[in-house]
Amino acid sequence: MTARSNRSNADQDPAEWLTPAPDALCRCGAEWTATQLRRGLAVYELERDRLLDIAAGCGGTDVQFTPAP
Repeated sequence: MTARSNRSNADQDPAEWLTPAPDALCRCGAEWTATQLRRGLAVYELERDRLLDIAAGCGGTDVQFTPAP
């Protein structure tokens, strides 16, 4: 991924953009979810639906996080 393409995705959530690499999709979804939980951030309906779609195809992927201070 180039810096330019990374910046172009900066303001998007998983409902709008996710890695096209299938082997990285579960990890990306789990890390996004962990970050939202860690920081106590709101999740929008479309974002939640997309994350649930990803999780449904990920088998036993666990999401682990430590709440931010």
